[in-house]
Amino acid sequence: MHIGYRLKNIHVLPILVMMIIASLSVFTLFSAANAHFSPWASKQAMRFCISLILLISVALVDIRTWYTLSYPFYVLAFLFLIGVEVMGFVGMGAKRWLDLYIFTLQPSELMKIALILALARYFHDCPPSLILKNRTLLIPIMLILAPSLLVMRQPDLGTAMLLIFAGTSTLFLAGVQLWKFICVGGAVIGASPLLWHFLHDYQKNRILVFLNPEMDPSHTGYHVMQSKIALGSGGFWGKGFMEGSQGHLNFLPEKQTDFIFTMFCEEFGMAGALFLLSLYTILIVFFFNVALKSRSSFGRLLALSLTMLFFFYIFINISMVMGLVPVVGVPLPLMSYGGTSMITVMFSFGLIFSTSLYRDVRLGST
Repeated sequence: MHIGYRLKNIHVLPILVMMIIASLSVFTLFSAANAHFSPWASKQAMRFCISLILLISVALVDIRTWYTLSYPFYVLAFLFLIGVEVMGFVGMGAKRWLDLYIFTLQPSELMKIALILALARYFHDCPPSLILKNRTLLIPIMLILAPSLLVMRQPDLGTAMLLIFAGTSTLFLAGVQLWKFICVGGAVIGASPLLWHFLHDYQKNRILVFLNPEMDPSHTGYHVMQSKIALGSGGFWGKGFMEGSQGHLNFLPEKQTDFIFTMFCEEFGMAGALFLLSLYTILIVFFFNVALKSRSSFGRLLALSLTMLFFFYIFINISMVMGLVPVVGVPLPLMSYGGTSMITVMFSFGLIFSTSLYRDVRLGST
């Protein structure tokens, strides 16, 4: 159909909610920089505007095109991951980026979307009677494990966890029996003493500090302890905009990225946190509604899996800053400062919008 007609059918409410969340991010980053738009707030605003254009562009592409590009996109993302192993450069203690001269790329972020696209196409093409067969699961398990192992080598445990969570949730949504996940989970728990030896020292310290934050309060446990202090000091209504002592006195590390939720809650309190969570909830409900209305199993599985990935981002980040899970370096969607994560999230939203605009399109029987 005509592009103008498709543009008119893009839902305004979720776009408005995204703009509100991005605005909260810009205000928080402005405060974190002590009332300066530089170096974070202005760049975050510009990146959101560019990402919003990307979202609309992706949304206007026919869902059948994304179906066709699913496997090539996965192969490209996987080749980029191999490229990181060969010629990636080190930043913040890990080799996660590729220098493409025009810009730097973190391929592990692209792989999150590529993996879900590939799995959605695989299960769309797979007859329902074969989904219950064990041999049918060999290919999707390889699709999940291969990039996850490469990402762990970088090392980036947080992104590897998100890849595994996104992949396993797609398997579950596709109809794989629950008892198989329970068996695999039990096997992983049983093998945890062996897996422990493969972790890096800093990853082991993060787990130990998670179990006992007071064991290293000035080093590994510093992030979580200061985060808890900031969260508690905000109270219900918060200290007020630009009044957060933990953030402005630089007690709170990574206040512009992984711990931006703590910075926000110290200034706007529990009321602000509930408001932000309600905005996220609106997006999740909308995305689930889009998935349920799709007439193709590819679109339905794609939208549901991307929504689950979005939920995992939020859940892990907020749980991390509250000390409920180990610190793994997962950003808060649309809030945390960072270009790659912003583009990845908005690209995934564009795919969900594409599923909505082309919800009546059939891709063949399964």
